[in-house]
Amino acid sequence: MPPAPLPWSVFADPFAEAGDQSSQTQANKVHVRVQQRSGRKCITTVAGLPDDLDVKRIMKACKKNFNCNGAIVKDKETATDVIQLSGDQRTIIKQFLEDQEICGQDEVVLHGF
Repeated sequence: MPPAPLPWSVFADPFAEAGDQSSQTQANKVHVRVQQRSGRKCITTVAGLPDDLDVKRIMKACKKNFNCNGAIVKDKETATDVIQLSGDQRTIIKQFLEDQEICGQDEVVLHGF
């Protein structure tokens, strides 16, 4: 006779600790993502910048230094400003944020392909 299956309450939830821990550590991170548009076109988004920074001024400096177009949009979920830049600008935006001392090296997280 096979042993009876264990109830689910015996097993620990593997995502409980990760969810609690990631919400604390992800709160002060700046996320740089690349999103595919159509064909070879893509957009780089910078989210999670602190509210006390002048996001419009940062976007203007990025547009001038990287020779690309950009816009500021509001995130529907968090109601924070997100910078959108045309093209794949992930590595140079990370370098820019670190060089201008806007964010530390450990605060910037790169996402994408």
